[in-house]
Amino acid sequence: MSMSSTTEQDDLRSRLPDPAQFFPELGTVAGAMSKATRNGAIPQTTVGLVQLRAGQIVGSTYHTVRQTGLLRKAGEPEERITAVASWQDAPYFTDAERVALELVEAVLTPNPCGERVPDELFARASAHYDDKALWTLTMAMSQICFFIPVALIGKPIPGKVPGKNYRT
Repeated sequence: MSMSSTTEQDDLRSRLPDPAQFFPELGTVAGAMSKATRNGAIPQTTVGLVQLRAGQIVGSTYHTVRQTGLLRKAGEPEERITAVASWQDAPYFTDAERVALELVEAVLTPNPCGERVPDELFARASAHYDDKALWTLTMAMSQICFFIPVALIGKPIPGKVPGKNYRT
């Protein structure tokens, strides 16, 4: 990172203070959502890829930076991480990961011509994931969607750990 980028990063402030000071139960909710996505029904890599794509779709720098960092920490290769935005033609993803990425795009992208998750997409997802895995994938999307308004409105500081990413 260049010196000016570091200085700019150091000067960043969130719009709002940490919501946990107003809603202490958020930690419990966040922990329960995280536990639901870590039940072993789908790989944690899939959860991370789906949540990274969700952050990209909604234009959340905070979520994009956070999920990228978590994927790197988990040992994911840079090629896979950077190719999430262009997953449709990238050679780095399994068929199961591709349908998960397609599913999160369907959920988060308006479709003026019909339902967002058509039966055909659900059938392809069901071919890769059993009921528990589909619910886990759904919970992974729900988890990131729960925090999207927090990121877009409150603007926590990208790259800072939770709890240290809000103004004081």
